[in-house]
Amino acid sequence: MFSSFMINTWLAATMVAVVAGVVGFFAVLRGSAFAAHALPQGAFAGAAGAALLGLSTILGLAVFAIAGAFGISWLSRRGRHDVAVALALVVMLGLGSLFLSLSAQYAPEVYALLFGEILGVSRSELVPIAALGLGCIAAIIVLYRPLLLTSVLADMGEARGVRASHLELAFLLVVALATSMTVPVVGAFLMFSLMIAPAGTARSFTSNPLLAMGLSIAIAIAIVWISIAASYQLQWPVGFFVGAIGAVSFTAGRAWAAWKRRVVGVTTHELAPGR
Repeated sequence: MFSSFMINTWLAATMVAVVAGVVGFFAVLRGSAFAAHALPQGAFAGAAGAALLGLSTILGLAVFAIAGAFGISWLSRRGRHDVAVALALVVMLGLGSLFLSLSAQYAPEVYALLFGEILGVSRSELVPIAALGLGCIAAIIVLYRPLLLTSVLADMGEARGVRASHLELAFLLVVALATSMTVPVVGAFLMFSLMIAPAGTARSFTSNPLLAMGLSIAIAIAIVWISIAASYQLQWPVGFFVGAIGAVSFTAGRAWAAWKRRVVGVTTHELAPGR
């Protein structure tokens, strides 16, 4: 499990988990889970197109993810956000289907982008993954205060001169950047699980933004580490464990939040005047 060829897997998975935990926190906080789902899945069409043209699939992913971010932002200004995300996803998936039909010989490579190849990460992939990951973290640090303000108090953000549409585009571009670095490792389908489940779980345990973000990162790292170890031992797909453990963690978080509300409610009732 810790042999030399697995070191790249552990390093890549850890970097992906950190980025997913950070970006996922704001995706959940801003109610942008649908966009976080659409961009990775739609971006695989770019990989299919790049494979058809004999180009780098990473380049294709990045181009389509960024184009999807701009498309969602532009359409959102003229209609409902969820409808804009759905339209962008439909267009990208349609193109992906077309590209796959024209390049059947590359289907296994593109299929891997849907489900990831976390156990087959090469050393040459670590540098671009790390560079894109650092770019995502740096962008979140720069945008942290306005993102937090507009996510919690949108009206106050507008009053302070924060352009919500511009900030939404900036955040979507960060999600697109995260997609470009993580999809080749965990896949388009698993990226959504790794981005949303840890962040949703963390918010169930604390309302402190920095603490919730740190907890989201910790949960994401725990999920990928346990998934890799279980996959190595049982020879089952990593994706199964990522999705299953993510669902269990989220359920546990919601159960904790419900129990805490009940305890607080009972305590408040017992301390009420006249009792």
